Amino acid sequence: MDRDFLSELFSDFGLVTLRRMFSGFGISVDGTNFALALRAGLYFRADEETIPQFQAEGSKPFQYQQRSTAKVVTVNSYWELPARLFDDQEELAGWARAALAAAQRAALRKRPRTKMAARKKPARKKAKVATKKAVTKTPAAKKKKAAKRK
Repeated sequence: MDRDFLSELFSDFGLVTLRRMFSGFGISVDGTNFALALRAGLYFRADEETIPQFQAEGSKPFQYQQRSTAKVVTVNSYWELPARLFDDQEELAGWARAALAAAQRAALRKRPRTKMAARKKPARKKAKVATKKAVTKTPAAKKKKAAKRK
């Protein structure tokens, strides 16, 4: 899926922002990402309110395989858009509005950052270790010290 195709696909929904992400694009409105367009397909944000709609269409959640362990990871917050919606932009716009609402609900559920966490913590400075300067003693100083010991 290229940028022009996606822009046309979402034309009934409204203006969207497309950003390069992984093997495709992240699709957002006002900074809220609600869809992923990847090689494997188009995935919309979903939650407990919208997942039954995806299940009724026979859609599956987004999955990928980790390179390092070959483990298959399932991302239940993004579900594949039913193929029939690619031909019906009006209905796709309704699904996109529901996905945006799910993304906004998820953003509200995130724990708010405190003022302290929002500020970057300064890097810790290494503790200064008191070091004794090496003093080179002259032969005369060594003689005085030896004389005091006697």
